[in-house]
Amino acid sequence: MELVREALAEHGIQGELIVLSDGESAIQFVHYLDAQSGKCPDLLILDLNLPKRSGREVLECLRQSAACGASPVLVLSSSDAPEDRADAARLGATRYLRKPSRLHEFMSLGAIFKTMLGSATH
Repeated sequence: MELVREALAEHGIQGELIVLSDGESAIQFVHYLDAQSGKCPDLLILDLNLPKRSGREVLECLRQSAACGASPVLVLSSSDAPEDRADAARLGATRYLRKPSRLHEFMSLGAIFKTMLGSATH
């Protein structure tokens, strides 16, 4: 997640970054937001390969959530498999990107994050 933090900073994106280390924690966080009538983060960046509960389960939970159902979800995965892309689209991901292997490519993701944040706040 440190690279995500750096990509955000490089593109002048400020705000709180909430990092959850596994799918179970993410699902509990969504349930907490729903129970407290909380506000979902403006952008959710999700990996499909999470410990404890899969990113697919998290995405399904997000789309069923009162708080997060309409929030943009960017799936950022090491997989470029067509079935993973199709699953993410079917479950309601806003966008799917393969994790870049080069640092400068990863830093350029900040521009995509910024665009998604801009469209989420309008």
